Amino acid sequence: MKSFKYTINGNVYKVVINRIEDTIADVEVNGTPYKVEMNKPTKKQVVTIKRPAQAAVAPIARPQQTSSGPGALRSPLPGVILDISCKVGDPVKRGQKIIVLEAMKMENAINADRDGVIKEIKVNKGDSVLEGADLVIIE
Repeated sequence: MKSFKYTINGNVYKVVINRIEDTIADVEVNGTPYKVEMNKPTKKQVVTIKRPAQAAVAPIARPQQTSSGPGALRSPLPGVILDISCKVGDPVKRGQKIIVLEAMKMENAINADRDGVIKEIKVNKGDSVLEGADLVIIE
C-alpha cells in the first residue's frame, strides 16, 4: 500500500494505492475507492536480498583475457557488437573504423590502432563482449 498527497489547483488529494493487478489498480482518493485502468501493465518489482559479509573473503572472479598476440584490437569497455566494417584479409589504416560497439546506450566506433591486414575477426554482430576482449587481430 502506497499513499501520496497531491495538490491540484489548490485542492489537496490523498491518494492511496491499495493493489495493482496487470492493468487494474485499486485506489482511494480522499477515502473514495476507485478502480483505475492503466494503459500498460506495471513493471514487476525485483527485490534484491543482500547477505551479510562473511569472515572469509572469496577472491573476485575476473574474466581471463586470452590475447592472441600483440596484434589484437581489444574492446575498451563492455558492450554489444552492432556492426563489423571489415572482413578477413582486408587492409586497414590506423584510425579506420573497424567495429561499432554499443555501450551504455551509445554507439562507439572502434578504430584500427595500426596499419595492417585483418588476420582474424573474433566477434560477430550481436555478440556481448567484456572490457579487454579481443575483437580482431591485425597483422
